[in-house]
Amino acid sequence: MVQKYQSPVRVYKHPFELVMTAYERRFPTCHLIPMFVASDIVNEETSEDGSTQKIERRCALDVDAPRLLKRIAGVDYVYFIQKNTLNRKERTLHIESHNETFSNRVVVHETCCYSVHPENEDWTCFEQTASLDIKSFFGFESTVEKIAMKQYASSIKKGKEIIEYYLKELDDEGITHMPRWSPSSHSLPLSSPTSLSTNQPELGIVPADSVPLSADAKDGTSQDAKQDSNMLQNDSLAEILAGTPEDKLDADYIKRYLGDLTPLQESCLIRLRKWLQETHKGKIPKDEHILRFLRARDFNMDKAREILCQSLTWRKQHQVDYLLETWSSPQVLQDYYTGGWHHHDKDGRPLYILRLGQMDTKGLVRALGEESLLRHVLSINEEGLRRCEENTKVFGRPISCWTCLVDLEGLNMRHLWRPGVKALLRIIEVVEANYPETLGRLLILRAPRVFPVLWTLVSPFIDENTRKKFLIYAGNDYQGAGGLVDYIDKEIIPDFLGGECMCEVPEGGLVPKSMYRTAEEVENEDIRLWTEMIYQSASIFKGAPHEIVIEIIDASSVITWDFDMCKGDIVFNIYHSKRAPQVPRKDTLGAHGITSPGGNNVQLIDKSWTLGQDYSMVESPLTCKEGESVQGSHITRWPGFYILQWKFHNMAACSATNLPRVDDVLATLQVSSHKCKVMYYTEVLGSEDFRGSMTSLESSHSGFSQLSAATTNSNQSQSSSMISRFPPIRL
Repeated sequence: MVQKYQSPVRVYKHPFELVMTAYERRFPTCHLIPMFVASDIVNEETSEDGSTQKIERRCALDVDAPRLLKRIAGVDYVYFIQKNTLNRKERTLHIESHNETFSNRVVVHETCCYSVHPENEDWTCFEQTASLDIKSFFGFESTVEKIAMKQYASSIKKGKEIIEYYLKELDDEGITHMPRWSPSSHSLPLSSPTSLSTNQPELGIVPADSVPLSADAKDGTSQDAKQDSNMLQNDSLAEILAGTPEDKLDADYIKRYLGDLTPLQESCLIRLRKWLQETHKGKIPKDEHILRFLRARDFNMDKAREILCQSLTWRKQHQVDYLLETWSSPQVLQDYYTGGWHHHDKDGRPLYILRLGQMDTKGLVRALGEESLLRHVLSINEEGLRRCEENTKVFGRPISCWTCLVDLEGLNMRHLWRPGVKALLRIIEVVEANYPETLGRLLILRAPRVFPVLWTLVSPFIDENTRKKFLIYAGNDYQGAGGLVDYIDKEIIPDFLGGECMCEVPEGGLVPKSMYRTAEEVENEDIRLWTEMIYQSASIFKGAPHEIVIEIIDASSVITWDFDMCKGDIVFNIYHSKRAPQVPRKDTLGAHGITSPGGNNVQLIDKSWTLGQDYSMVESPLTCKEGESVQGSHITRWPGFYILQWKFHNMAACSATNLPRVDDVLATLQVSSHKCKVMYYTEVLGSEDFRGSMTSLESSHSGFSQLSAATTNSNQSQSSSMISRFPPIRL
């Protein structure tokens, strides 16, 4: 595999001629580069007018490699050929170099360029590209590649220091200016210095700090940085970006706004950014966001490019770039979503507080739907990105992530409502894929005994690097040494955690069921960020139950369900059959084939089937009233087909047969009150995982421990099942 390198643009705040004089002092040897043993000029050409000079050198390098490898290779030094083309008229120096040693096994190619700054003729820019292709090397290809990359990264860093060193040396000698080439002065050698104690305007020397700069600053932001030696450390982002020819990244901009990166990390960022500019149609993400994707894949450019492109497509498809301008939080979120931004931590990261223990997860999902809840979470992440940019300006250092504080006081069994957990996992999946490396630290406070169960469900979906950022405190441990005061200033610790700072995060509470969406609203939802809904809705009529089939391959699997009675009373049954039901007949009233007045309605049990022969009941019937929420599970004993049935509850219960009466069918068509509505969710789990989770749930001191209280046995199958009913206000 060919390894490539692309440097950022380095800007020297000195004229081109002075930088060239400093550059020439590197030869024939340089004590600052111990591996640079010697160099000999093998060819030199100069144009008639003296404007162009070509020098070819043969350089010897003492590569820091294991002695055994050198003995196998049979060499002490590695030789490179360097060709320099200096154009004094255009004020450019082009450098090309390649390896002479082992050129049939290893191909190293490097190009460098010194040129005049496009906005300031008294400044000099430097760029560098290189490639490494190891074809074969005595079976040590991987080792040689690692050694070469390490040596090259070290030499890149040294290169900047060397120019600074010789510029300072020139200044100490009183050499502050070198004359520019002109046709009349071409006889003067380039190395003839003009010693000046002060800058002289008549010679065209202008103090660098007084040069006006272009106003095309990226994002219109500014930076505060100190001047370091002779390298450019600008006082504003506008000044930095004026020094970025053709919208290329400046080294000092990277350090100030993106952080300290190794040369190879800088190269990955620049190359990925360039690739996006050349190939991506649409808005290019900001540099700090590109860097997040690279960090998420350990600077593997191919992997980072793949997930970044997927994210850009997702953002464009769902107009996420405009979310902050177009999204308006519904009132139920403003009142019951217990999260909000709250100042910043000690590192300057924006601080987000989430009082998860006070949040009615089910109520929010039922009132808003998964789509609205996801959009709200995405708006939080978009706001987090914006706050990171602001804090980077305010604190004068790169801030690319935020801190999240999660208070779990009040967490209990209602938060383990499986559709809610599934919605949470989907949100985590979307956030992990599109907002990598945005979480700097997660502080989890007042974790109760039920927390390990939630953590067991959620942690497998969280990236390992992200999990390392979690700090968990039980009880009041956060109040002592090593707690909140280590990460958050005492003055901004929220009042509900014992601090003195008022926090505007809503206190939450149960979402009134009157705010829940109806089944019709769920069915008519148009905008989807997810391809499927957690809940499905169904209509039940007299003589027309709604049935679903679940095929079980492995015995001892666990069928779980969660459903809400939106309208009317029903009887819930579970049946088992070795025979596969026929293709569902949708929207018909049982065996009579009469189309239902509306809603999803499917019957699977054929009218010719006989209970006890063709199918059997595996759970006692459960009567469910309007407004109730029901959760339950059934541990299967046999493979086959399990049919879950929601049947209209007939108070008279005068019929012992499954066949509907003609009067019931006619009544269904005439009386709308004979229609029931149910919203349901089902899932099949492995028995071992389920039992482990249930053991944890049962041991938890929670008002919702009744989850395991209603286990019954069926005479037909002897299989165990658990059905628990929650009153309307509990979930």
